[in-house]
Amino acid sequence: MFEEKLERLSMNDQEMFKRMINWLLAHTYLLQGNYVFEDHMKRSNPDYLFVERNFELFQEYLEFAGFRLERDGNYGVIWLSSGYEFNRVRFDKMTTLMLYVLRIIYEEEREKLSLSSDIFITTGDLVHKMISLGVVKRKPSNVILRDGLRILSRFQIIEKVDGFWEAADTKMLILPTILFIVTNERISNMYQLIDEEGLGEDEETEEDAFNPLA
Repeated sequence: MFEEKLERLSMNDQEMFKRMINWLLAHTYLLQGNYVFEDHMKRSNPDYLFVERNFELFQEYLEFAGFRLERDGNYGVIWLSSGYEFNRVRFDKMTTLMLYVLRIIYEEEREKLSLSSDIFITTGDLVHKMISLGVVKRKPSNVILRDGLRILSRFQIIEKVDGFWEAADTKMLILPTILFIVTNERISNMYQLIDEEGLGEDEETEEDAFNPLA
């Protein structure tokens, strides 16, 4: 029984269990490694190790609430998914476009580097790529850039080094979680839409919102 397994944990681990349940519900994704920008290196994430060590217990608990807990050991990602539509966060259209373009950049940079390499870009790089691909006609406003990138950061898709999100020279790390939030099938569809008709910000798209808990 779940209750018996939980009671076998120490008091500290029971508290940790509660904290990580709340983290997963708030952020969806959990990474094995945390990048320490000051040292230019990754360090093991103790939160990830705890969830991994008690993975079946987390799975069992979350299944009662209608969630699926999944993991990919190759990329070191644990994430939640849900079959209930009303429990999903919907990204606005511009945030969705930024997400897809980040995924394109990530894929292009992975071809140049080894799979273990970390991929950094700036906000200016992102805007330039969006314009060059034709997904926007002009630079989005600073407010739209800031709010969209903040949302993507909340869901562990990007991480900022420092500075303001909307500043052109602000450096960010694209996290491997992007491979799971935007699948190969979805990115192929994005390429097709760009090639066939472009995706200007005033045009309608088939995917003008995105669900991180899909």
